[in-house]
Amino acid sequence: MPQWTSTVGAAQLARLLGSQKGAPGGRRAPAYRNLADGVRLLVLEGRVPVAARLPAERELAAALSVSRTTVAAAFDALRTDGFLQSRRGAGSWTAVPPGRPLPTRALDPLPPESAEGVIDLGCAALPAPQPWLSRGFESALATLGPAAGTHGDFPAGLPELRRALADRYTARGVPTMPEQIMVTTGAMGAVAAICRMFTPAGERVAVEHPSYANVLQLMREAGVRLVPVPLRDNGLGGWDLAGWRRVLREAAPRMAYVVADFHNPTGALASDEQRRELVAAARSAGTVLVVDETMADLALDRGPGESEPRPVSGFDPGGSTVVTVGSASKSFWAGLRIGWVRATPDVIRALVARRAYADLGTPVLEQLAVAALMTGGGWDAAVAQRRETIRAHRTDVVAALRARLPEWEFAVPRGGLTLWVRTGGLSGSRIADTGERFGVRVPSGPRFGVDGAFEGYLRIPFTVGEPTASEAAARLAAAARFVAEGAPQVAQTPRGYIS
Repeated sequence: MPQWTSTVGAAQLARLLGSQKGAPGGRRAPAYRNLADGVRLLVLEGRVPVAARLPAERELAAALSVSRTTVAAAFDALRTDGFLQSRRGAGSWTAVPPGRPLPTRALDPLPPESAEGVIDLGCAALPAPQPWLSRGFESALATLGPAAGTHGDFPAGLPELRRALADRYTARGVPTMPEQIMVTTGAMGAVAAICRMFTPAGERVAVEHPSYANVLQLMREAGVRLVPVPLRDNGLGGWDLAGWRRVLREAAPRMAYVVADFHNPTGALASDEQRRELVAAARSAGTVLVVDETMADLALDRGPGESEPRPVSGFDPGGSTVVTVGSASKSFWAGLRIGWVRATPDVIRALVARRAYADLGTPVLEQLAVAALMTGGGWDAAVAQRRETIRAHRTDVVAALRARLPEWEFAVPRGGLTLWVRTGGLSGSRIADTGERFGVRVPSGPRFGVDGAFEGYLRIPFTVGEPTASEAAARLAAAARFVAEGAPQVAQTPRGYIS
């Protein structure tokens, strides 16, 4: 049984190596060492996934115009460093050294007694939008009577909220019945329910690379085998459709998880054509495509007359391939733990039946509040205000980072809540650890990757404006200087990136 789950062709690997800044060939080191360092960096940045089969030595030598001896020596060096494994007859595939202390869990909540003076950028969420939150709960209390007269057990969700959600999908161009909706306790509750149904332990699940940290950890703990599919240009180019087709064909994952709208953490937005092609590829492979739409309401830069992309489910009219997840947490408030699943009625019935062994149902009062907000206009007004706030925060955060840390690289996304920041060759994990000493909390790149990728990245949300944004950037700059004075650079050191 081969140990690899995807493949990287010789031409593709040569192109990735050539795209590196400070490419290996420009350093004063033996050619084989430069090549090994380049491959290792691609693995650490997530641009080549772990457990990806590399091309044969002869093929790669021809693609790079180097000798086969150079490639063989580079592969030997990678095996010695723990970044490559090989077996006769199965080839060679990427790996990470055992025992590397890489973080994977999301940041723990900051205890109230420790919060004073600390700028917490660990959570991509904003305070509640008022007065709409209070109005929603006032309406919920006023209409609680009929629900309070029942047993209160609504495993599929309150009928009025299921209707409101179905109507919103229909208004977006995806005709939906209430029977196609299940209300959950947040988006994580939705993803957990879907995973329990479709992916028993040991099953393969394809994920974007990077991806949302909490979902990756949920899947790890469920015992599934994650198959990472790198985004093009670390998210700037969106989905790599050729890579997706290859993974769906070769790894045959039972399920795939993607964020098409303002991807977390990169902010990438998939085009209509990319959505159409990915749905077709998943349908052909028999893979269930789980689409996370929790950021879909947070478009910030849409021009006059420019329409939003169609929901991914709009490219699956039969409903056999796409299962959609939504949530009130990012659009409205993280404290409003209401999520939902949109799927075919038979999938919804199966999810509801299995729910009896999980959380039984979602709190009624919160469902009534969301239903009132969605049907009374409060939701749309609150989200519009939300966009204005996030847009202003984005301007402040971007300006502060460019002023204090001009060597850091990022693309400004057109929506969502986060920047995916490349930290100038320094360890993102070390900057995050050191940052806490300087009073700023920020999640490091490996939390959003598989097997230690993205060591040279941080995720920075648009959750603060001036003057806090400038102070946060100043503290991060101080942490980066501290790391730079005593820490090796990611691009030049083969091991030991995390202290």
